[in-house]
Amino acid sequence: MRKASVTIKEIARLLEISKSTVSRALRDSSEISEDTKKKVLDLAESLHYAPNPIALSLLKNRTQTIGVIVPEIANRFYSSAIGGVEDIAYSRGYHTMIYQSHESLERELSACRHISLRRVDGLVVAISAHSENIDHFIELQEQGIPVVLFDRVTDALQTHKVRVDDYKGAFEATEHLILQGCERIAHIAGPKQVSVSTNRIEGYREALRKYNIPFRDEWVLHSPITQAGGTERTYQLMALRNRPDAIFGASDRITMGIHWALRQLGYKMPEEIAVIGFCDLAMSSLLDPPISSVTQPAFEMGQQATSLLLDLIESKNTPASYETRVLPSNLVIQKSSLKATVPVN
Repeated sequence: MRKASVTIKEIARLLEISKSTVSRALRDSSEISEDTKKKVLDLAESLHYAPNPIALSLLKNRTQTIGVIVPEIANRFYSSAIGGVEDIAYSRGYHTMIYQSHESLERELSACRHISLRRVDGLVVAISAHSENIDHFIELQEQGIPVVLFDRVTDALQTHKVRVDDYKGAFEATEHLILQGCERIAHIAGPKQVSVSTNRIEGYREALRKYNIPFRDEWVLHSPITQAGGTERTYQLMALRNRPDAIFGASDRITMGIHWALRQLGYKMPEEIAVIGFCDLAMSSLLDPPISSVTQPAFEMGQQATSLLLDLIESKNTPASYETRVLPSNLVIQKSSLKATVPVN
């Protein structure tokens, strides 16, 4: 049989004082004498008293819990970001509840309903690929549950945002391919409605413009953020009469699909076709040849988004303005894109 928890009522009975006095003593109230506080705290410690978390949450109007919604935990970028979220949450006395949208608006809506019912104190979220309408996040804000966006953001929601500099990362990746002598550079982008896809296409386009290389619509294909999507789009590109001599992938899974498809088709990388992508470096380094990667500070992104969220939760005032933090990406050159002799990071 489970042992009954010690209560404030029991401490009050043993010390022959009121429950309200015990409660104030445990909260270090200035209304209670130091002698009484010491007696209460000493007895509470000897009895292994622990405050009831439900009662505490009602008293403080907080559950000390935050929600996290990501497209998929199995994605190394998001698992690393979750690590950053938990790192800050734990250090500030909060627990985390993790949800996966699997790129489904319905799952995202379900997660938001659960977050509302569970009285979660706030939410950190990377929006799903199909969430063009973000009313469910606005509703949470109206209920007093602050929301902070990371990675995938939207201007339609007034809140703090943390993202990587996708534009600059894509520009540098494309420029690197151009400097290797590539002239027919294709880009396999993510879903059209996702903010990072738009930013990466613009960075790609600007690099082509800088070096007077024409932008060709048939060389830019959108794909689900999956390995299968990257594989299918690569087959499409390599079936063109004027096929590309380089492919830039917009995510790690898309880029894995590019690499796999080219190996299946028998193309040599980088001699016949160069490859670069937004990739997890540890994973891309294991491939043959290792893939040149635009890496992102996922852990730090999770940390910063959570710090901003907890500041909103613990502040008594609505901020005068919201902040958008843009973190730098890092281009790591490996064998898959080295057609010329350049230093390898």
